[in-house]
Amino acid sequence: MKRFFVIGSLCAMAHIAWADTAHFSSSPQFNVPEIGSGIGLIDRQNEKMIGEKVYREVQHQLPIAHNTWLEDQLLSVFSNILSQTQLGQPIGLVLVNDAQINAFAVPGGLFALNTGMITSARNMDEIAGVMAHEIAHVTQRHYSRSQDAFKGQSLLALAGIIVGALVASQADGNAGAAVMMGSQAALMDQQLTYSRNQEREADRIGMQYMYAAGYNPQSMADYFEVMHRATSRVSFLPDFWLTHPLTTERMSEARLRANQLPQVKGSMRDENFEILKWYTLVITNQATELQLQTLAKQGSFAGELALAAFYNQQGDYVLAQAQLNQLKKQNKLHNLLTLIQTDVYLGQNKLDDAYQAIASSARIMPENRALAYKLAEVLIRQKQPAQATNLVQNFVNQNPRDITGWNLLQQSANIDVASPLRVVNVLRYRAEVEYWSGLEEGAIKSLLHAQRLAKDNVAMSAQLKQRIDQMQKERQLRI
Repeated sequence: MKRFFVIGSLCAMAHIAWADTAHFSSSPQFNVPEIGSGIGLIDRQNEKMIGEKVYREVQHQLPIAHNTWLEDQLLSVFSNILSQTQLGQPIGLVLVNDAQINAFAVPGGLFALNTGMITSARNMDEIAGVMAHEIAHVTQRHYSRSQDAFKGQSLLALAGIIVGALVASQADGNAGAAVMMGSQAALMDQQLTYSRNQEREADRIGMQYMYAAGYNPQSMADYFEVMHRATSRVSFLPDFWLTHPLTTERMSEARLRANQLPQVKGSMRDENFEILKWYTLVITNQATELQLQTLAKQGSFAGELALAAFYNQQGDYVLAQAQLNQLKKQNKLHNLLTLIQTDVYLGQNKLDDAYQAIASSARIMPENRALAYKLAEVLIRQKQPAQATNLVQNFVNQNPRDITGWNLLQQSANIDVASPLRVVNVLRYRAEVEYWSGLEEGAIKSLLHAQRLAKDNVAMSAQLKQRIDQMQKERQLRI
C-alpha cells in the first residue's frame, strides 16, 4: 500500500535563499498570455471551492503527516516562483510520500510533489522547474478551459472525480490500473488529460517563471533528462509519464529555450538542498541508519543532521543527543538543529531545557512558523496557554487551512482552565481541525455543540452560526 506524506496549506514563511541571485545585463522579454477570470466553463471562485473540497478530501482519505520545517523550506521556493505570476494565495502545496517521479495541480491552486521528485533531484533548481511547470498549468487555467472535461458535470461531481483518482492511487503497485493523479487532476480513464500544446505551453511559461525568480532554466531541461534516464531502467512507465507525456521533442525544446536565456550560475553542491533531501528521506522512512552513518563519517553536515533526526524519530534520545553534541562542536547554526534538539528534550520530558533550546531562536525570527509552532508546543507542555495561543493565532489568521495551527490552538484551549469559554473554544478549534481534515459532518456537529454551550454569549453565538453556515454551504458546493 502506498503511503502519502502531505504538506498542508500555505502559511507565512521565512525567507530562505535557495539559489544565487542572478544579475543580468539585459532582461529577456517574456510572453505569458493573460487569462481572464471569466474564460472557461469554471470561474476562479468556483475553482477555489473545488480545490478546497479536494484538499479536505485528500486530508481525510489519504494518510497524512505535517512537518512545519519541511513545509517552510518548500513553500519558500514555491512562493518565490508564484511571485512572478498574477495568482493570489493558492490553497496549498502537498508532498506525496511516493518514490515515483510525479507532480500535479488542481484548479484553484492545490499543488503536489512526490517525494521521489525531491530525492531524485540534484539541486533545488530542478525542483523549482517542476513547480514552475505545474504553476503554469494553473495560471493558464488549462484544466478549467478544457470543455470536454466539464461538460454536464456539477462542481461536486468534479471534485469527486479528482478525489477518486487519489483514492485509486492508494492501490498496490501490482494493481497496474491504479494510476497516480497527474497534473490534469482526474482519472486517466476519463481522458481528462492536457493536450500536447498545453504541456509545451506549461514548459515554456514555467521556464520563464523560474528564470524570473532567479533559478537556472537549464535545470528544467536537466531534470527532464533525469526522468528520461530513470524510465529506461524500469519496465513500467512512471506516473509522470502517464499524465505528462515527455517526448523527445519536448526535451529538445526545453534545452533550446534554456540556451536562449542568459546563463544563471548554478551551485555544484547546495548544502541547504542536501539537508532538505536527506531530511525528507528520514521523515518518510526511506533512509537507513547505515546510509546516514556513512554520510556522516564523510563529514557531511546534511548527513549528520539527518542522522540526529533519524535517532530522534526512533526514540533513541541518547544517540540523537550524542549526534547533536557533535554537530554543535562545528559551531554551525541551523534551525533544523534547534528543532531536533527541542524534540529530543521534549521526548525526555525536559521541559525547561526544551524551552531554552527554542525560545531565543523563535523570538529572533517571529515570522518563522516552524520555530513558533515548536515553541508553542513547549509552552503548552508547560501549561502556558495564553502565550502559546498568541504565537499560533497570527499564522492561522493568515492561513485558515493550517491544520497544525488549529491543533495547537485546540491543545492550548484545553489547558486554559481559567477561561469561561474553555469548552466552547476547544470545540470550535477542534471543528476547524476536523473540517480541514475532511471530517466535515463532525466539524459541523462540533460547532453546533459549541453554539448550544455559548447561547448566552451573543457575540460568540453569532460567530459560530456564521461559520456553521459557511461550512454547510462549502460542504455541498452550493454556489
